[in-house]
Amino acid sequence: TQPAGDDGTLLLLDRGALPHSITPLVIRGGSAAIETDLIATERTLENAFLRVELNDDGDITRIYDKFHAREVLPAGMIANEWQAFIDRPNNWDAWDIDIHYDDRMFGAHPADSITLVEAGPVRATIEIKRRILTSSYTQRISLTAQGHRIDFDTMIDWRERHILLKTAFPVDVLTPRATYEIQWGHVERPTHRNTSWDWARFEVAAQKWALLYETGFGVALINDCKYGYDIHGNVMRLSLLRSPTSPDPEADQGEHHFRYALYVHEDNIDYVIREAYLFNDAPIVHPSSGEPPLQRLRRPLFELISGADHVVIETIKAADDGNGYIVRLYESGRKRGQVTLETAFLPGEAAITNLLEETITPLAITKRQISFEITPFQIITLRLVPEQL
Repeated sequence: TQPAGDDGTLLLLDRGALPHSITPLVIRGGSAAIETDLIATERTLENAFLRVELNDDGDITRIYDKFHAREVLPAGMIANEWQAFIDRPNNWDAWDIDIHYDDRMFGAHPADSITLVEAGPVRATIEIKRRILTSSYTQRISLTAQGHRIDFDTMIDWRERHILLKTAFPVDVLTPRATYEIQWGHVERPTHRNTSWDWARFEVAAQKWALLYETGFGVALINDCKYGYDIHGNVMRLSLLRSPTSPDPEADQGEHHFRYALYVHEDNIDYVIREAYLFNDAPIVHPSSGEPPLQRLRRPLFELISGADHVVIETIKAADDGNGYIVRLYESGRKRGQVTLETAFLPGEAAITNLLEETITPLAITKRQISFEITPFQIITLRLVPEQL
């Protein structure tokens, strides 16, 4: 499923688009009816995997995971709860958050309006207009026909000063540690505050996601531009906005647009990494005229095979010296073993390089496949020079 903008078209592809490939889409006259399991009202969103329920205030009161047949939220709790805190650090106004920030909390006002703006069959969306303190915001909560992910798309006119804004998701997951994505890997941190070191880590920097999981079940909080998390016990919170006044007295004032998502899944970090990339890097749709691309471009330009779900192709670029392609990948699951990369072209040369793209180890080529060993969280840079396109 490819979500589009307000003026775009939602497409449900039969076979989807393969990574690192070009898939021609031909728009024909007329339209075929699409039947999905998506059900939507102004208070509910439901597909084959999840059921989401809201109250009249606009809070999420229930998330039921049909796949695992269990409630995601603890009894009596609400999710996507916006929380505002007085934020006056002792020093370094724009850079510090002090641990006493949560001494006093303000919640959002009840919703001014709740409207069903999309009712499927590909995506269903509820639009909520609310206020928190003196700032107004519009949030669209969406569920796709085939998704395990609840998306939150927010526009806010931020008018606060010395206020820290967070969104909170309590989840029914029992674990002493949370997992946070960092560059080219992830780290674990405690969800308790038993020691002075634990207390000092009340706010954690992370990249695209943070995760709580127990055996067989997990919940990830994904973002596209917000990188401050705190997870205490079973409550996951994401920092959305601050409003310091020094050195910039107008910091963060005005309109903001950001997105985040709650992903309900199995206890598999590979799934979370994939979903976070999909959330942050949507397919690029480009109109064209004339004949569709060559058939060979419909296959991935680069593809990892032989069970390498724990290896991520992070970057593809032209070599700085113009000689071939550079492919940078990393191991994401703390595993080791042999990895095989298959190309859509016939490589004439292949080698592992350093970050300056200088050859370290030449690699053997078997038809269109290159194999090499990888270790936990290792970053590998490859140079591939085509023999022919």
